[in-house]
Amino acid sequence: MKEFEYRRQQRQRKEQQQQTNPLIFAVQLGFFAGLIWGCMRWMSAAMKFTIVVPGFLVEPFYKHDYLLTWKGGVVGLVSFIGFSILASILYTALFKKFIGPWGGMIYGIVWWLILFVFIGPMIGLMPPITKTTWNTIWTESCLFLLWGLFIGYTVAMEFNDERLREPDNDSNGSNMNKKHQPNPST
Repeated sequence: MKEFEYRRQQRQRKEQQQQTNPLIFAVQLGFFAGLIWGCMRWMSAAMKFTIVVPGFLVEPFYKHDYLLTWKGGVVGLVSFIGFSILASILYTALFKKFIGPWGGMIYGIVWWLILFVFIGPMIGLMPPITKTTWNTIWTESCLFLLWGLFIGYTVAMEFNDERLREPDNDSNGSNMNKKHQPNPST
């Protein structure tokens, strides 16, 4: 019983020392989500899977022809990184207690709906959904779903780590830390 108490106290000390700052975590997560999925968006546009330019978020501020150049692609990637940072701060602040992948997937689809169906066409970020191709719809919705999954599941694993709730005693049936010893009765 003393060993169990000792392990519990050690785990509590370790948890107190390793408290994650949600803001710093969200900014780092948003940067990498924007970098990874922004590059995926850039590649999908380069391979003609989508007609939406990678810099669609800054379309009202730049000429469309400029956004079609490689410099415009870099501007688009940087703007998507900034957008991802803001989106992951928002997700971390509001939904960090969600467990599993579903919260993030829904979050990504909601952002796709906002940007591609509701607000985006109204402010000129992209053509209306009825004037775009099916390839664009499927590509962009899947990319946003995966982008949201990346943000949501990473936040869930950081702030809801299920492994910390497992007991450390031997009654949980785990044989991973036990050394294999032959059975003396055989």
